[in-house]
Amino acid sequence: MARSSTARRRAVAARATGRCEYCRCPESYVGSSFCIDHIHPRAAGGLTTPENLAFACPGCNAFKSDQVAALDPATGKMTRLFHPRLDLWSEHFRWSEDSLDMLPVTSVARATVARLRLNRPALRNLRHALRSVGVHPPE
Repeated sequence: MARSSTARRRAVAARATGRCEYCRCPESYVGSSFCIDHIHPRAAGGLTTPENLAFACPGCNAFKSDQVAALDPATGKMTRLFHPRLDLWSEHFRWSEDSLDMLPVTSVARATVARLRLNRPALRNLRHALRSVGVHPPE
């Protein structure tokens, strides 16, 4: 990896406080390295600029793939996905009472939860374990 790529990764990770910007899990507790996601994919003309990069766990990165929109399961309409540089997490999501599930508040959040499978069993298990050691939910 080139030095500039390493510096870019460090900067994106630091901005995200070491957490996936979609599911909010911390890289330090996941068994694999996180990815640098192009929010607007390169295949669709997205640039490798700080405002177009997000820190993403392998699962969220794979489920998001090169998508920028998905079906809102409540309306059946194509809806843009959560954009970590433009959207505030707290305006779109909240945690369930037991903090194991991300609950969508908006159509953007519903489409994102569905597309990225933000309540997949592995994430729920991780959240449960992290909650028991006081690391979840994130502040």
